[in-house]
Amino acid sequence: MRIGCFLSSEEFGPRDLVAQAIRAEQAGFSALWISDHYHPWIDEQGHSPFVWSVIGAIAQATDLPLGTGVTCPTMRIHPAVTAQAAATSALLLGGRFTFGVGSGEALNEHILGDRWPGADERIEMLEEAIAVMRELWTGSVVHHDGTHYAVEHARLYDVPDEPPPVIVSAFGPKAASLAARVGDGFATTSPDQQLIDQFRREGGRGPVQAGTKVCFGPDKGDAVKTVHRLWPNEALPGELAQVLPTPPHFEQAVELVSEQMIADSPTPCGPDIDEHVAALQAYADAGVDELYVQQVGPLQDAFFETWAAEVLPRFDGG
Repeated sequence: MRIGCFLSSEEFGPRDLVAQAIRAEQAGFSALWISDHYHPWIDEQGHSPFVWSVIGAIAQATDLPLGTGVTCPTMRIHPAVTAQAAATSALLLGGRFTFGVGSGEALNEHILGDRWPGADERIEMLEEAIAVMRELWTGSVVHHDGTHYAVEHARLYDVPDEPPPVIVSAFGPKAASLAARVGDGFATTSPDQQLIDQFRREGGRGPVQAGTKVCFGPDKGDAVKTVHRLWPNEALPGELAQVLPTPPHFEQAVELVSEQMIADSPTPCGPDIDEHVAALQAYADAGVDELYVQQVGPLQDAFFETWAAEVLPRFDGG
């Protein structure tokens, strides 16, 4: 399993994200993931730069592969526009770009006042959006009159020789089926072997990518407090992450999350390298090919200098 670095657009501003990408390459990470958000989950995280500008800067600053983890190409930005953004990113990265896509969260997609569809409709929208984008990546003039999208005489003049791989995010069986049917890979945020096996069983091809979080530091209690302060939303159950519309709503919901819940969660906190390795190994055991790791909080030096040196050599491609 290859270990990449997960850049958090919710916790860091654009200049810090570029600097972290450079440090990730120096530390030996194999690739980069970057989140695509309009809002952070809670105000304490504090950031939400425009991901496509950051990708352009990273493309010039490192030689690492880079993917979005993940973009919603269905509501906030029309798929004809995301197709252009992805094509330009693929050209800037010289074939090192992978386009992670998903059905989105109300947190980011509600901002234009559109109705927030149910899960089945969002999956249907995502499938149509992928088809529209792939047609545009051929460089042909596209006319599309579909169920959810209309495109009138659109042509992308700058397209890569090969279209970017589309990695489809899935957290349930219907989305996993979509990933197997139309994706060039599968993305998740948990070591869910059942969904990964379904993806493969239904003919899914390409890599299984996943994102996870750690909080490495000298004191376990302090690390737990850091995760509780910055990422309590990770402990919210079910579909809340998809349906809550604003950071204040998430802040209300995470009042139910205690520090003990964070301490008991799969997120490794503190200095025990073996604990961190075991948490990552669960993804390898579930069938993940590429795992992207985000360090929560301000102790980025410890992550890039000590954690990376100790953990990356323990994984193939690390």
